[in-house]
Amino acid sequence: NKDTEISLFQSNLEGEIVTKLQESNAQGIIINAAAYSHTSVAIADAIAAINIPVVNLHISNIYQREEERHKELISQYCTAGIYGMGYDGYVFALNYLKKQI
Repeated sequence: NKDTEISLFQSNLEGEIVTKLQESNAQGIIINAAAYSHTSVAIADAIAAINIPVVNLHISNIYQREEERHKELISQYCTAGIYGMGYDGYVFALNYLKKQI
């Protein structure tokens, strides 16, 4: 859809991700927090504090991986989650957000 504007952001630094979430003026967010989804209270708090739909995305199926990856700190604050669909998951997440917005 030509009316959809997408902005991309990537960082390996937890604090930069938190700042981006806090300063976002987006109508929806797709986040692939990778290992931070399992360990970052700060990212979970930042997602909880924003009032927009957030889709939690993992390229791999975390439930087919190590036991420690089965629990996520951020998922309880996300509107939806997509796991194990590879890069196609981003298309599904974007379509979902467009319907929510």
